[in-house]
Amino acid sequence: SAGPLTNTPATQTSSDRTRRTMTQRTRTAALFLQSAMARTASNHFAPAARRSAVAALRPSFARSLNTDAPPAGKTLERKQAEVGKNSGKHAEVKHDMVHFKASPNQHPLDIKKMNDATPEEVEKYGHRGVPHPIWTEEEVHSVVQTHVEPSTFTDRFALASVKAARWGFDTFSLYRFGKITKNKVLNRAIFLETVAGVPGMTAGMLRHLKSLRSMNHDHGWIHTLLEEAENERMHLLTFIQLKKPDLYFRMCVLAAQGIFMNAFFVAYMISPNFCHRFVGYLEEEAVHTYESILDHIDNGELKEFGKEPAPTIAVDYWRMPADATMRDLFLAVRADEANHRDVNHTFATLPSDAEVSHFFDHMGKPIKKVEAA
Repeated sequence: SAGPLTNTPATQTSSDRTRRTMTQRTRTAALFLQSAMARTASNHFAPAARRSAVAALRPSFARSLNTDAPPAGKTLERKQAEVGKNSGKHAEVKHDMVHFKASPNQHPLDIKKMNDATPEEVEKYGHRGVPHPIWTEEEVHSVVQTHVEPSTFTDRFALASVKAARWGFDTFSLYRFGKITKNKVLNRAIFLETVAGVPGMTAGMLRHLKSLRSMNHDHGWIHTLLEEAENERMHLLTFIQLKKPDLYFRMCVLAAQGIFMNAFFVAYMISPNFCHRFVGYLEEEAVHTYESILDHIDNGELKEFGKEPAPTIAVDYWRMPADATMRDLFLAVRADEANHRDVNHTFATLPSDAEVSHFFDHMGKPIKKVEAA
């Protein structure tokens, strides 16, 4: 039998392959060093480039490479650019947000998440990996307008502030005068969502900073508030697919955001309960607005608008059918706003250190939900 050092065909093949691999690795390292040195504008980075090239010569570097050398005489071909990878162009991204019903975070009002499916829903829609609607038909049609009667001076002041803000916007935007048109609806929806996205982010930021200062848990408030802000932002990004605001409109949004953001920031540091009650009443008005729009779609001047196809971003975000209409979109948005209404009215009744990630406070007592009048 052959000894251990006998050059059999198998060992020769292995030896040749190893030699070719080492040669190719050396060439790769040399090309890398040459390229790195050419790109280096200062000698400050030259040692680092040389160290990287030397490291490429080490056997451990080969573990991340293909160990099979190319056939003799074949040169390496430059890899074609791919969009989103090495072309310098961004890959297409439809949107980056997840609806709060699809997130893994527990909801403070025990709203059923999409992974909490019943056997009947699994049979109808499939498991979580299969897309199914964010809001079911029953849920979007069961939304009702509710109102929490103010019981304290803070509540009455919050309600009066919201009513004044609505009257001012409806007057100066001419929304309350004349017939309701598609243009009026989109102007109102876009402006409303630029305002509605501010409170959740501001409150979430302040509670985040408080959690850092106190080095303590936040008890579930932060993620709920940030999810609310992101949801409102997705409403805005959906509506601007239908109308591009002009410069005057954008300047109005800029002014309103500057005033409202700073006012809400200061108010939340003084009285979080007032702010959540304010947002609760603001969302009551939002539900009323979208209820009115749906009424005009069904019985008024917006019938044709309601039949228009919903934007693709809305179909993806709310996981609606491919043939979803604008009426379906407004139903989903109204359901979102009703949820934010109930969450903020509940938060307004709780101490700032209450546990809201589930339904027991920090003392272990069940949280009493607000009953709408």
